[in-house]
Amino acid sequence: MYDIVVIGGGPAGLTAAIYARRNGKTVLIIEKEGFGGQMAASPRVENYPGFASVSGAELADAMLAQAAELGAETELALVTAVRREGNFLRVVTDGGEFRTGAVVLAAGVKHRRLGLPGEDELIGNGLSFCAVCDGAFYEGKTVAVIGGGNSALQEALLLADTCREVVVCHRRDFTAERHLQDELFARPNVTAVTGVVVRAFLRGASGALRGLKLAWVRTGEEMELPCDGVFEAVGLVPENEAFAGLVGLDEAGYIDAGEDGETSCPGVFAAGDCRRKSVRQIATAVGDGAAAALAACRWADLHSKSKC
Repeated sequence: MYDIVVIGGGPAGLTAAIYARRNGKTVLIIEKEGFGGQMAASPRVENYPGFASVSGAELADAMLAQAAELGAETELALVTAVRREGNFLRVVTDGGEFRTGAVVLAAGVKHRRLGLPGEDELIGNGLSFCAVCDGAFYEGKTVAVIGGGNSALQEALLLADTCREVVVCHRRDFTAERHLQDELFARPNVTAVTGVVVRAFLRGASGALRGLKLAWVRTGEEMELPCDGVFEAVGLVPENEAFAGLVGLDEAGYIDAGEDGETSCPGVFAAGDCRRKSVRQIATAVGDGAAAALAACRWADLHSKSKC
């Protein structure tokens, strides 16, 4: 029996665990893959207060170490359901079940797909979502990056260090921070192509990726872009499927919760990128985690007499 179970080990979940432990609550963090979430894959974080530049992996390790030193327990497992049972909640995973007084949902997001034929088959075989993980495979080669936000341009910057050519494709003007755009497009081996959509993945005789079929948004005219690899950065999808029957979700699948993290289910709070909000950054995830944890602590204090 735990006072609080935190689902998700990204910046929101780790911060929630830190705040809950500092308030004397027993805490379990359940993470399905690797601690740090999307943050851990970022090669360089330059907008987190107190650090001019730090890798996401370093930041994730520091947060996890702090939570562990305070006494938070961890479990690597996939949460399949959360059920309310009277005054308590039961968290069901693929490795067991845990009983708790309150839950903080900080499950984060996953990469959005283009939804094109053959996309799944090409993942790891010419198609990737992570330059840190797979960029080395394309040293001296030509790659395309699909997307126009901060994540896309950060991926492109990393690839530009080793690839012969990086082509950044986006359906409209870039939305990334201006300093990222200035730094990236000052590179001689980087080209921007805006006003296009991806119509298809092109394959060679062996089935390997050989390029993209693009179409101009205004005219519909198509063209081919030869490349050795493609990195998709076209947005994120909340990982809230397991909680659809527990808490209210908006039309995009994000948990309908305000700044205090309160959801439609008593004792369940939401924090980070999985929550309905307008800004999704490491700094805002940390703020969410703190607010949700404090709300969960208040809930636990008010209902502690109900514990058995």
